[in-house]
Amino acid sequence: MEITTERLTLKPLNTSYLFSTHRYASDAENTQYMTCLPADTIEETRAFLRKCQQEWEKTTPGFYELAVLKDGIHIGAVSIYLNPQRDTANLGWILAGEYHGHGYATEAAAALVDFAKHSLDIRRFTAHCDSANTASENVMHKLGMKKTAEYGGRKNRISLEERIEFEYVLVL
Repeated sequence: MEITTERLTLKPLNTSYLFSTHRYASDAENTQYMTCLPADTIEETRAFLRKCQQEWEKTTPGFYELAVLKDGIHIGAVSIYLNPQRDTANLGWILAGEYHGHGYATEAAAALVDFAKHSLDIRRFTAHCDSANTASENVMHKLGMKKTAEYGGRKNRISLEERIEFEYVLVL
């Protein structure tokens, strides 16, 4: 599988992207708003990528994690995780810090939404972010998502502080 956009290529995330994934996934500043990151060790990153690779080998994957490539360079990832009924997908993205602010996350996420709509017949998408993560919130707005909820109790992996989480929804 390969998805191409004007500036990006999306390919299945797997262990061939170990070092480039670990570079952005282990960066504490880059992942400060994430609940499952930063990755502590390269073995943790490898285990995650193996799980992604195994999922891609299934006839009907429950999630799709794609590497985001810019001019052949791995700059991040975009994903959808399907609910058990396969009618809603939770959308997510992460980019290496030096690629923030160029519209790549929006472009990659929009391409994945389009794929999910046309290939998987998904019409409802959700996304979540830390209330302080204005960059991700901006991506959600650009995708046409609307804020539907705020929750307390979010804990980012490297913080003991309980935070507020925003939920956004897009219905096509």
